[in-house]
Amino acid sequence: MNMRRLSYIAGFIGLAGAIALVVHQGWGEIIAAIDRAGWPLLWLLPFHAVPLFIDVIGWRVLLAPRDPHKRATLPFLFWVAAVREASNRLLPVANIGGEIIGIRLVKWRGIGGAAAAASIIMEVLLTLVNQYLFTALGIILLIELTRNISAFSTVISALAASLPLPIFLIIVLRHGKVFSRLEGFAEKMLGGRSKLTELIDGAGLDLEIRSQYSRPWRLIAACFWQFVGYVVGSFETWLALRLLGYPISVGDAIAIEAVTQALRHIIFVVPAGLGVQEGGLVLFGDMIGLPPEASVALSLVKRMREIGFGVPALISWQWAEARRVYAGASASAGSSQSPISKEKVSS
Repeated sequence: MNMRRLSYIAGFIGLAGAIALVVHQGWGEIIAAIDRAGWPLLWLLPFHAVPLFIDVIGWRVLLAPRDPHKRATLPFLFWVAAVREASNRLLPVANIGGEIIGIRLVKWRGIGGAAAAASIIMEVLLTLVNQYLFTALGIILLIELTRNISAFSTVISALAASLPLPIFLIIVLRHGKVFSRLEGFAEKMLGGRSKLTELIDGAGLDLEIRSQYSRPWRLIAACFWQFVGYVVGSFETWLALRLLGYPISVGDAIAIEAVTQALRHIIFVVPAGLGVQEGGLVLFGDMIGLPPEASVALSLVKRMREIGFGVPALISWQWAEARRVYAGASASAGSSQSPISKEKVSS
């Protein structure tokens, strides 16, 4: 069974589980909570821009040495980050398609493909590190709130079991020649050089990644901004529950956000965390005294925010792609005119 088919099956099971959970908790109560909150829930859309922008500051820190003239400005990178997030959350791209799109968009500003790819690869690696740190913070907060460590033994064990993966990636990317070997493998498979192997540019990408490692203070700064983005992003849970009529403390919001994200991280094969997010919010929400219908309502509100924020980002990306294609076609048509044709047109 290939990965795509497994993802589709997991997505279908997750969606069925989410629907069953909504039906079990009572659709009427959930809708009543959302209706009670009303239009103020739309504040979640502009609020989401805050943690995303903080995260972009960290990305800019990584990219800056290869963009001294600041062609990739913070507003531009914010737009690219929104497109990346929307692609990974709303499109069936296995959570990596958004990063490939991001590399393409950054290259529009004249930055080399290897430099753009290295900054995104390093950002993703730091995201893994911050995911563990943020989850640890959430578990500590929940243990402090519930005084029950056994309830989190499964999550702690799963995170501990998956910890060798980011450690392995950090070491291999620092000391190995991962992309050079990948390029060589592709050449063997395709029988020589091709557009794919030229696109990989393994040697250049390995060199750029090692260059990223040679600037530890930039890595620390980027990691710091990412972690701040995680913490600020948890205020979405605090604000949404307050609007829904179930106010909780800031510590509760950070805790439930952290462990729910950890669950999505562990069960990554399910697209968009369908069913996983809903189940996690019900499970961990119960530990801080949230009724199940409130947790499901929170999950649905988060899904609506993802769509409301992500769909415009995807539309803007397609519009930008269309403009670029049209501009390229116009330039080709203009350059293909012969001098005689131009004289006829001018006369």
